[in-house]
Amino acid sequence: MSNLSMSKRTAYDIKITIETNYIPEQSLPEQCRYVFAYTITIANIGTAPARLLRRHWIITDANNKVQEVHGDGVVGQQPHLLPGEVYQYTSGAILETPIGCMHGNYDMLADDGVEFEAIIPLFSLTMPRALH
Repeated sequence: MSNLSMSKRTAYDIKITIETNYIPEQSLPEQCRYVFAYTITIANIGTAPARLLRRHWIITDANNKVQEVHGDGVVGQQPHLLPGEVYQYTSGAILETPIGCMHGNYDMLADDGVEFEAIIPLFSLTMPRALH
């Protein structure tokens, strides 16, 4: 493998971590409304500065109902991350079941004009004691 392809692979590298919380005060289980908050941490661990342009979410509840969400940026922003920088935000999802999951991707644009995807790994949304 050439040095160029090795450096290309590490230039565009975004690490995404997720924390989730069930929000009981906004949920109405008797009406099949379960509200979850999720905090996303986006870290630019590559060598190229990059801007988050768009998001794409796939949200699935326990009944296999799928919602897809597309949009510009996150929480009204399109953060620009220099190498080593971290951006964190909190948003939410409403499900009809006490258990579900989400995953997706961010479309990123590096300062050198290269567009790439940052994969958002699958994570679960679970009301406490919903599983056991």
